Amino acid sequence: MILVYIYAFIVGACVASFINVVIDRLPKGISISKGRSRCDECKTQLKWYDLIPIVSWVLLRGRCRYCGAKIGWRTPLIEIMGGCIGLICLHAFYFDIVTPFVFVCYMILLAITFIDIDTMTIPDELVIALGIMGILSIFVGDVPLIEKVIGFFCVSVPMLGLCYIKDGAFGGGDIKLTAVLGFLLGYKLMLIGIFIAIVLAGIWAIFLLATHNIKLQEHMAFGPFICFGAFISSLYGWQLLLLYLSFFNLHL
Repeated sequence: MILVYIYAFIVGACVASFINVVIDRLPKGISISKGRSRCDECKTQLKWYDLIPIVSWVLLRGRCRYCGAKIGWRTPLIEIMGGCIGLICLHAFYFDIVTPFVFVCYMILLAITFIDIDTMTIPDELVIALGIMGILSIFVGDVPLIEKVIGFFCVSVPMLGLCYIKDGAFGGGDIKLTAVLGFLLGYKLMLIGIFIAIVLAGIWAIFLLATHNIKLQEHMAFGPFICFGAFISSLYGWQLLLLYLSFFNLHL
């Protein structure tokens, strides 16, 4: 099993290496399937041994082999996160047919998270990809279709309504993301996920305001919190709900 977990980490890190390409190229409108990776500074085409996840960055000490330009720490961080996602999927779902399905969904969320951090936008291509996974979940998952349909509307419609009340309350990408995630998870887990997202976003906003890193009227990316909330809810949503209800001596 140790070897299996190591394999899961390596697969996750390798897929996350591709996610790094998606994060870099998709907002720029560059094809993610054509063209070899190049150094952003000297434009030299990188060799395969320059692209080994995590290892290459460590051996090169975070610098380009050819021009010495610094390679950001975020590159190996995302690869490590991908490896951890591989471990989490294997640990949570074992060798079930749903395991690779959930793994792909988490990787899409990882790409959305960092693109939204960088650009304050959520690409429609990734929302569509997540929507396709939502449709496939009808045949793979165990959430009733009616709960998926309710989930599609239960968060996205109120968010859309808030946008009419206060212009720019949420971005269009946030609304579309909550819609497809609601269909993917069902309304119960989606409500738990958005609750987590709102709480964490509120804490982060207070921190930014307290440290004067953001002004009161400025916007911040909400997509990463939605993604993280959905991630936690999909793994531990029911446990969190039961824990919450136990404080009030309530039962499902």
